[in-house]
Amino acid sequence: MTGRIHCCVGLSFLVVLLTPTAPAQETAEYFRQNCLSCHTIGGGQLTGPDLKDVTQRQDREWLVRFMLDPVDVIAGGDPYAEQLLEESRGVIMPALADLTADRAAALLDLIEAESQLEQSQFRGVEVSDEPFTPADVELGWRLFAGRTRLANGGPACLACHTVRGLEGLSGGKLGPDLSRVYERLGGRRNLEAWLLAPATPTMLPLFRQHPLEPDEVPPLVALFEERAQTGGEDTSPAVLNFFFLGLGGTVLLLVVFDAAWKKRFRSVRTALLRAAGEER
Repeated sequence: MTGRIHCCVGLSFLVVLLTPTAPAQETAEYFRQNCLSCHTIGGGQLTGPDLKDVTQRQDREWLVRFMLDPVDVIAGGDPYAEQLLEESRGVIMPALADLTADRAAALLDLIEAESQLEQSQFRGVEVSDEPFTPADVELGWRLFAGRTRLANGGPACLACHTVRGLEGLSGGKLGPDLSRVYERLGGRRNLEAWLLAPATPTMLPLFRQHPLEPDEVPPLVALFEERAQTGGEDTSPAVLNFFFLGLGGTVLLLVVFDAAWKKRFRSVRTALLRAAGEER
């Protein structure tokens, strides 16, 4: 019996040693949600640089300072920061509100550990260079417009964005026009990485619990690639149409209410006149 207890204790201790600690898991998840849309570790440059061995290219103190406030470091004229900005085609890394110095240091520890691996879990997505088909583009339209529901229950792109060629009243205006997002993000690979882990303050909380499935991303990329090839932003008169539709509906409601209240007023007035006549 004692031997079994010792064996169980030994196995439990071994499991604890081999299982990543909670902080390490939290750091990895934080990187996945906030960094992977623009950076890989060993997978090449996306919008931002490949972070493999980044602590060998720049000292940790500088990296933490840059992570906490990229705009301030760039504005200070730092040559390495300006080089990163040029390589990122002018895209400035957003400052994350919940990023602290301790968390930044933990992220650098994670990057160092992942850099030692033959293949990091954050190497990024493998993207096919095969041409998209018309069926891919059509499925992209259906996903964008919500005619085909996203598997994990996320909102359709239409709720916040528009794209040129969208039928009806066009899309939402909360987010930017996505007609040329393929060009802005620099092609398939960057766009697929972004869609798999959108890190904007608006999209992150929406898709943290309802991420896109890997097979839902290529059709959307196909749509955006096709839209980019034809060029231009959404110039549909959807907003003006919506205004006139709302104005027409308001006028119609006023007419209906006016007719209803007139009828009611006349019936009340008739009753009052009759009562007055009877009293005489």
